Amino acid sequence: MPSKILVVDDDSASIEAASEVLEREGYDLFAASGGREALETLAAEDIDVVITDEKMPDLSGIDLLKHIKDNYPYTQVIILTGYGSIDSAVQATRAGADGYLEKPIQINILRQTTKNALEKRSLFLQNVNLREQLDDKFGFANIIGTSKPMQEVFRMIRLVAPTNATVLIRGESGVGKELIANALHNHSRRKDKPYRTINCGALYRELLESELFGHERGAFTGATTRKLGLFEQANGGTLLLDEVGEMGPETQVKFLRVLEGQEFTRLGGDKPIKTDVRIVAATNADLEDSIKNGKFRTDLYHRINRFPIRVPPLRERRADIPLLASAFIKEFSREHERSISGITPQAMDYLKNAAWDGNIRELRNVIETAIILAQRETLDLGDFSSEFQTSFADSEIDSDPDTQMGIPVGLDTPDNQESSVDTESDKVGTVGMTMEDIEKEAIRKTLAETGNNKKRAAEMLGIGLRTLYRKLESYGWLNKGDPEDDLSE
Repeated sequence: MPSKILVVDDDSASIEAASEVLEREGYDLFAASGGREALETLAAEDIDVVITDEKMPDLSGIDLLKHIKDNYPYTQVIILTGYGSIDSAVQATRAGADGYLEKPIQINILRQTTKNALEKRSLFLQNVNLREQLDDKFGFANIIGTSKPMQEVFRMIRLVAPTNATVLIRGESGVGKELIANALHNHSRRKDKPYRTINCGALYRELLESELFGHERGAFTGATTRKLGLFEQANGGTLLLDEVGEMGPETQVKFLRVLEGQEFTRLGGDKPIKTDVRIVAATNADLEDSIKNGKFRTDLYHRINRFPIRVPPLRERRADIPLLASAFIKEFSREHERSISGITPQAMDYLKNAAWDGNIRELRNVIETAIILAQRETLDLGDFSSEFQTSFADSEIDSDPDTQMGIPVGLDTPDNQESSVDTESDKVGTVGMTMEDIEKEAIRKTLAETGNNKKRAAEMLGIGLRTLYRKLESYGWLNKGDPEDDLSE
């Protein structure tokens, strides 16, 4: 199929000259007498390359270029500039033009520039296809999920990532909204530019505004130097505003001005500063309810909700639990130097049917605790904390088709694995404990079980003897009178 070229110029003679040359090269030519007409052609045809005059009465070539880059990211754009107009060429390049030509057009240069643009587009599409193949095989941007709800999320990311549209990511706490935002940046044209994040609910108003907009020296007590805010630091890139629903009313007004005018002023300053930042907002709040209660501005909501993505809670994507569990087991086995190779079917049934009010974050924490407490190389029911087992027993979750899955790929679990369920009195309560305290408790109990035989305890814990001694020393649990095991291994 021949490549489709659109020539845009209010000078019909210029259109005819360029079209005649390119038609002889075998391209499928389209013509538009102005920017508005070009928009109609772009909406109706899959155009590969647009060659547009810079100066047109209805819509300038630069404005047309920006529209194309925002809405048709794979389309290449070549700008026609006046003879010797260096400033125009620089402006076109900065705006994202893939090439520029001086008028009057030279035939050989027109042919080569168009050919270069088509080759660039072809290479770009090959890279996109390769990334999509890798995503399909290994998971989208390190986000694990094969369930239908997550495949829909991946589809939405692929559609909006190459554009500059503002995205609002919604979902419960712990579903992985930050990973979605990171994927949007990494699959965008801004992936080589800065990526910054901020939690709007973690800072009081003055500090949040200082972080966002920056401040001048002397702007407030303690402002001894100028500080660049995130809108300057992320210029050209992406800024994630997490928990945007927690932003106060005064900050909302200032943020709205940035979205509308793409400029801001540092605290204590009076000079407007231009910024080009793609905004991704995330929230677990009911923004519609916040609007009714007067806590969130309606106009700001509509500005950030241009492209919403809902991340499903874990209970709506139970088919992904085995894959997630497998990944977390491998991760924490490496981190905590444990030799955990799998999980029993009974334990997996627990995971697949739990309520998961804390979503993926809760599952991750449960797996990490179980890895630390595990007494064998395969996780079993007794390795889960008593609090988790109690919450599971009270949840009464009905199984659905997604839960009827086997053990995850990569987990070698025998069908008749011996259970290692401990008695209730032996379980370790973990609520409120740090991971270090949980680890210490597991080591303490194991040493008590082995009569302080450190070599045997290390074997039961699945860690090296040197590692155990190092941990005991850090806890202050080594005494001069303790028998020394053989550390030569």
